[in-house]
Amino acid sequence: MDKRLLLASPHMSDEGYELKYIHDAFQKNWIAPLGENVNEFEKAMSEFMGEGYPVALSAGTAALHLSMILAGVKSGDTVFCQSLTFSASANPVTYCGAKPVFIDSERETWNMDPAALRRAFALHGTPKAVVVVHLYGNPAKLDEITAICREHGVPLIEDAAEALGSTYNGQKCGTFGDFGALSFNGNKIITTSGGGMLLCRTEDEAKHALKLSTQARENAPWYQHEEIGYNYRMSNICAGIGRGQMKVLPLRVEQKRAIFARYCENLKGLPLTMQPELPCAESNRWLSVALLDKGCNVTPGEMLTKLNEVGIEGRYLWKPMHLQPVFANCPFVSVSDAPVGDDLFARGVCLPSDTKMSTDDVDRVCDTIRGMF
Repeated sequence: MDKRLLLASPHMSDEGYELKYIHDAFQKNWIAPLGENVNEFEKAMSEFMGEGYPVALSAGTAALHLSMILAGVKSGDTVFCQSLTFSASANPVTYCGAKPVFIDSERETWNMDPAALRRAFALHGTPKAVVVVHLYGNPAKLDEITAICREHGVPLIEDAAEALGSTYNGQKCGTFGDFGALSFNGNKIITTSGGGMLLCRTEDEAKHALKLSTQARENAPWYQHEEIGYNYRMSNICAGIGRGQMKVLPLRVEQKRAIFARYCENLKGLPLTMQPELPCAESNRWLSVALLDKGCNVTPGEMLTKLNEVGIEGRYLWKPMHLQPVFANCPFVSVSDAPVGDDLFARGVCLPSDTKMSTDDVDRVCDTIRGMF
């Protein structure tokens, strides 16, 4: 009972795969952002995804930024972006000098509402790109959203930062958009300490992304630069961690889903529901998220306070971007007078979903929650 249960923390393989690859990099002195680990990490991701051309980068945010550059987003453009998400989905829009238009969620997945997306096209015209997010690993309504983007000839950027290992109709999330972004931050389903990956549809796009991520140096005998570049490439050390983590990724998805299933079973009968999932989708359940019933006599704040008192970490849901002061002047589109994202934020709680948790640990969380009612 003295052990603090964390929301999600790094989980290295029991076999020590990561140390093996890091040690190899040290022995070969490949410490810089190039080397065998980077190449093999990208190769392993390509094989896991089943398609696309991955580029290993320093962060998922870097992947989103480069995807917008490759999509042609420039100063003065608009980009339609899911509102209920972490700020990294939206911040790169402003890096490009563009303006985000935020789109409300629907209740079946908590992700971008296709009806609101259609309304945004009618109200704001054609954007330069659309950014859809798979919230907490849960796949969005990709059939409808990709169809709308194709209809208007607009690139779809898939923020799959939380959704590595999730599938939609058997296809891996991150491979549906024109570009996909993954994150390997310390709290993600696998980690490289810090890092991310851009998934491109074509080899030429991947080569361009690689060039942009290494300061856009031209193929010349001197330092020649013809476009603005960035220092976004992943190091060979971080890639070694990722290379080892890829070996346990299927296990981590299985563990996350088992934690979610145990919450569902143990919390039955309480005035709350867990995040829903489409019949055609399989979420990696990166985080297990509960939604308190309307009129419930326990608030998210009260629940989080009680959990913290007994050594259990929880979090509020992401606060929607259209409610953030930094984006106060950006348009927001919903099909409801009572936005879905606002309601989810007001009633949602992220529960501990650490893959190192035992079944007893999950039961401890559930017992604490049941005691509140």
